Amino acid sequence: MTSFRYILICCSFLCLTFSPLLAQTDFSISGNVRGVDGELLPGASLTVIENNRIGTSSNDFGHYDLDLPSSGPWTLRCSMIGYIMQVIEIDFEGKNFLRLNITLQNTVVIGAAEVVEAGGHDVSLKRIDARIASRIPTPRGTIEDVLLQAPVNFTSELSSAYNVRGGSFDENLVYVNDIEVYRPFLVRSGQQEGLSFPNPDMVQRIRFSAGGFESKYGDKLSSVLDIHYRKPKKRRTQLTASLLGGQLQHDGLSPGGKFRINTGLRYRNNSYILGTLDETGEYNPTYLDAQTYITWDPDGYGPWEIQLLGVYGQNDYHFVPQTRETDIGTINNAIRLKIFFDGEEKTSYQTGFGALAFERITENTRLRWINSAFRTVESESFDILGAYWLDELELDPGSDDFGESANNLGVGGFLNHARNQLQATVISSALKGSIDIDQGVHFIEYGVKGSTEIILDNLSEWSFVDSAGYISPHPQDSVGFIDPGLQPFRPLLIENVIRTSNDVRSNRFTGYIQDTWSLETNKGLVRTHLGARFHYWKLSTSATHPDSFSIHLVGGPRGHISYTPIENPQTTWSIAGGFYWQPPFYREMRAIDGTLNPDILPQRAIHAVAGVDHQFEMYERDFKFVGELYYKDLDQMIPYEVENVRQRYYATNNSSGYATGIDLMLNGEFIDGIESWMRVSALKTEEDISDDFYLELYNDEGIKIIPGYTWNDVAVDTVRIEPGFIARPSDQRLSVSLLFQDEMPSNPDYKVLLSLFFGTGLPYGPPTMNRYQDVLRTPAYRRVDLGFSKELLTSDRFGNKNGYISLEVFNILGINNTISHTWIEDVNGRLYAIPNFLTSRRLNLKLHLEF
Repeated sequence: MTSFRYILICCSFLCLTFSPLLAQTDFSISGNVRGVDGELLPGASLTVIENNRIGTSSNDFGHYDLDLPSSGPWTLRCSMIGYIMQVIEIDFEGKNFLRLNITLQNTVVIGAAEVVEAGGHDVSLKRIDARIASRIPTPRGTIEDVLLQAPVNFTSELSSAYNVRGGSFDENLVYVNDIEVYRPFLVRSGQQEGLSFPNPDMVQRIRFSAGGFESKYGDKLSSVLDIHYRKPKKRRTQLTASLLGGQLQHDGLSPGGKFRINTGLRYRNNSYILGTLDETGEYNPTYLDAQTYITWDPDGYGPWEIQLLGVYGQNDYHFVPQTRETDIGTINNAIRLKIFFDGEEKTSYQTGFGALAFERITENTRLRWINSAFRTVESESFDILGAYWLDELELDPGSDDFGESANNLGVGGFLNHARNQLQATVISSALKGSIDIDQGVHFIEYGVKGSTEIILDNLSEWSFVDSAGYISPHPQDSVGFIDPGLQPFRPLLIENVIRTSNDVRSNRFTGYIQDTWSLETNKGLVRTHLGARFHYWKLSTSATHPDSFSIHLVGGPRGHISYTPIENPQTTWSIAGGFYWQPPFYREMRAIDGTLNPDILPQRAIHAVAGVDHQFEMYERDFKFVGELYYKDLDQMIPYEVENVRQRYYATNNSSGYATGIDLMLNGEFIDGIESWMRVSALKTEEDISDDFYLELYNDEGIKIIPGYTWNDVAVDTVRIEPGFIARPSDQRLSVSLLFQDEMPSNPDYKVLLSLFFGTGLPYGPPTMNRYQDVLRTPAYRRVDLGFSKELLTSDRFGNKNGYISLEVFNILGINNTISHTWIEDVNGRLYAIPNFLTSRRLNLKLHLEF
């Protein structure tokens, strides 16, 4: 791993050093694609006949940009379903830039109306604008920030994890260049997580689906994030520096364009942000990431291309806690928790990833063979000793002790210990292809993939609690025994003991086939996508006992149908759905006590999604509205608990449930010439655990006994309660997100970007690992980040140079958001839930240069 790291970093610096030698003059054309009636056409395909690899499509507002490697001459083909293909000869005549507006004739005229293909707004995956990723003011600093444009929910600004329509983060697919990527396994909190896999500066395009996605995307229950890195078309360097770290990215290409290099380096240290947490101490979190994406066209614009992607990342988190002081409550009842710490925490994640792909593209076919290897080595070590005081505060404003301790509710200590190590290796090979039949009449896609997973996990952790010198849980007392020989054995009870070593080997084989076609009627255009996929999974939970294994085969159909009426071609109605299976990865099969369940089954969801996509003008500005209703039927689900950002599974398929809701999204020019995004979502998701129940105890007065509160705690009667449906951990009933951009009318170099997220509270409960007790709700997550920027360089005045400086205000409203709770127990067994708050207000200065 160490040698791989140095080789990759050296390659990255060599690419940055010598890429100026690969520079060349670029040629570009841009314009709009319209119908004969003047309507802008989104989703039109533009391809260079001499090289099918060179191409683009018009965006949601009919605009396109296309870079060419030389002056040509070139032949440009523009096509769109429902329109006559147009072939245009391109001659730059000594120029480097051409403005070319294209008008397409429709092929079918029904009465007085025309059939207009809806382009990019009739597919199951929606485009996400990646261009503003570097400008969004957020402590996260990852590509997930742009998902505020989509129906996703966040619970922490320190973590890249997100929930989609009632699912957990483990139910989301993330692809980079058609390869599934992973996050760290041992991460407990957002402070430890660091940078996510995708590098925002290297991204070309992002597409996202919150449900009802195509068969070609893999086997998870909730969503797909499909990211593709950029193939450089010209030499460019980006540099970003801030109080939180720096990023360096470079695009380079050789003369003739055979070699193209997209490489990036990232460094981040969040100690400045973590200094606002209630737990004070020495924070030293450092994250380093190096990535290189290289493409080689050996034929010189021929059908073959070889692609190489290499990634190395290292996250080191070191924390020496000192003190914590947290005040909570109301004007009538306020308490304070004060803790003094000793010890330290060290966490390390080292990740290596490599992929080699061979691709062949012709006019009607595409074939891609992808081979990849992923390796992560993770360690977690901590010994944290804490002594705490829980006090009730004086609330009389006239008292000299106002705001100070008035009554001690509890005093005690705890010791948390862990020595955990994990190694995971995933090796895969996939073959993907597509066939375009009769110029888009049918577009068939297919693929098969085989993968092997090897996971070695050594767990050793425990906790010890002492409440007021009284061990909790307390063993049988020996007071009154005179003869020591008659005294019972008094064990020292340690809580949450996990000691296990797991060796998991699994093989997977998956495949899919799907077809997309269109049907023109006298009412409008119907576009249909139907497909199916399968997943074969063989699991072995011990290398020394190869006969201990289980085999599962799952699959099913998926489909998407859209309809665009002739009388309103800017509106598309759609339905989508299908069967979505999620065979367990390592997290899901490991129980809370660290043991494995080799008989674990795949989880299953049936999606049903109905939506509308409408483009319109308001105040002479372009807008787009997307609304979707959805229902997900869930079965064979694996219940889990959430601690901060860590998910702890019960490793049993004893849950069934549902998720239903509505997503409403609007984007467009709220300010003339500047695009913004707004989203409102409502959700309800519940599950019924088949074998859960609890007993309520009643005393002789008929009063239910509540430990720590009921004086008469002698039970004379019991009642069995079966909870039925309870809220899932991701049941965030209402959420709102906003990305709003503006600029000064008299001086557009001054800009502002506001990022807002609101989400109602999530379920939680005491640390008993009983799901039916998770009936409490955290406070709503409310966060507003604001960024002010000044353009330093603009392309119209400085050629290809761009740059800006920005002042970012994180959590400008200074709201204390809750991520989890610390549970404190007194000698009476009474539990107090003390919230663990996230980061407070901070200023950040950022400089971005592009040249």
